[in-house]
Amino acid sequence: MTKKINSHGHLLPYAHQIPRFMKEKEFFWVSDDGQYMCQANWKRPITDDSFFLNEKLAWMDKHQIDHEVILTLSQLYCNGYSEEDCHDIIRFQNDFNAQVQAENKERLTTGFVVQPAYIDQALAEIERCVKEHDLKLLCLSTHYLNQDQEWVSVADSSLAPIYELANELKLAIEIHPYDADKLVNMKNTFWRHHLVWMMAQTADTYMMYALNGIAQQYPQIRTCFAHGAMLAQANHARVIQGLEGRPDLFTGAYHPNDILAHENVYFDTLVHDPYTLQLMLNRHGSNQILCGIDDPYPLGEMETVEGWYPGRLLDDALEKQVITQQQHSEIWHDNVLRWINGD
Repeated sequence: MTKKINSHGHLLPYAHQIPRFMKEKEFFWVSDDGQYMCQANWKRPITDDSFFLNEKLAWMDKHQIDHEVILTLSQLYCNGYSEEDCHDIIRFQNDFNAQVQAENKERLTTGFVVQPAYIDQALAEIERCVKEHDLKLLCLSTHYLNQDQEWVSVADSSLAPIYELANELKLAIEIHPYDADKLVNMKNTFWRHHLVWMMAQTADTYMMYALNGIAQQYPQIRTCFAHGAMLAQANHARVIQGLEGRPDLFTGAYHPNDILAHENVYFDTLVHDPYTLQLMLNRHGSNQILCGIDDPYPLGEMETVEGWYPGRLLDDALEKQVITQQQHSEIWHDNVLRWINGD
């Protein structure tokens, strides 16, 4: 029986593990009853017990998931915060994840986060997390707010020092969307920030990643785009049409086709239907696809949503002959190992 590795999971600290300053400054906390995650005037229901460590491990056992990659908390990307606050918040997040990994090496691999607005701090934190904690997955938000209060893609050429260091350290990278509500001046009617605009964020940074040739320039990093970069898959030909129709706007750009099926560019399976998965397979090949559940969020493959369970999309794709049994097994296991470990 194939071992299963979930490449996209999330974990909350228990309420008592979060430092007092996080709540006092309204950055982030968990309600004492464990029912809500909170930031300033925002709160979101905690929809499953497996947001927390012990319950997470029990949930993995229930669904026969042997290992899980834990991404950093999106709420702690620290976009727009002061340098001092970023330092304190990010160090808490990374130290928490490092402890989780150290105590559960057989079950969990955890990521770490930096804030690119403060490049020297970011570089120092990368060095610390790798050398002190043996973390090897750098998590980046698709966009960040720079010191001029401009939103910038993390695939912008100005972030070359981060990619150079990541390349030197041979890191895996996860690019994940957040803060769509700050970029898009629209009410969040029908959860549109999550359903449309976060997907657009990922498509934007995937385009910048391809046009700036990051995969080619930094061959030792291995980057996964969350949620399959699903809008980017459909937008691929439009970007080519733009480049070839207005080459004057693309000075120095790499051709988008150069990144297709690139051995160091990955996508998770959280795209919700087999036909979108089929488009990803046609563009990139099955070797570049990782099983990603996005648990325990209700937009993930969670049994809290009627009819769903972890891995249902891959099972549906197998049943519809979108993938073979061998590809099913590799997406659940081999490909994830290659992304994290590089071999």
